[in-house]
Amino acid sequence: MPPWRTIRDQIDEFESRFSSEEACREYVFQIRWPEGFRCPRCDHGRAWAVSATLWQCCQCDRQTSATAGTVFQDTRKPLKTWFRAMWYVTSQKNGASALGLQRVLWLRSYQTAWAWLHKLRRAMVRPGRDHLSGWVEVDETYVGGWEEGMKGRRRGEKSLIVVAGRQKWKAI
Repeated sequence: MPPWRTIRDQIDEFESRFSSEEACREYVFQIRWPEGFRCPRCDHGRAWAVSATLWQCCQCDRQTSATAGTVFQDTRKPLKTWFRAMWYVTSQKNGASALGLQRVLWLRSYQTAWAWLHKLRRAMVRPGRDHLSGWVEVDETYVGGWEEGMKGRRRGEKSLIVVAGRQKWKAI
């Protein structure tokens, strides 16, 4: 497969990886506890499953979920829907809107889409991050030359290149 993938390839890969609620739960579990379950109270490494989403520590009996303390906590919607929302928000070139999210996920309420969008935006902010300052330029181009039958910005065999640059010195 070439180094670039079409949007259809990306959607297919996403849908196959997160095709079920169980696959999404397993992914969240692996992200939360990459070396296996650790109790948040006593740091013990063994637990038993109370339900599909709830684990109980074998040492202190504390019950916890892999989604506790995340944007998924206390949600009534499937994780699969949340994962689709995350994919949609992060794949939009010009940003995502609550109305667009509502349409794509078939959510009945605009307020739900708005709340989800803001939760996801807050989660994407890295605390203590470096802020860009001064003169910043971002641009994109396609590399690959002219292709027969391709008009305008259609990609074909071309590769997308994105560059961001920040000026660190002052111009005289």
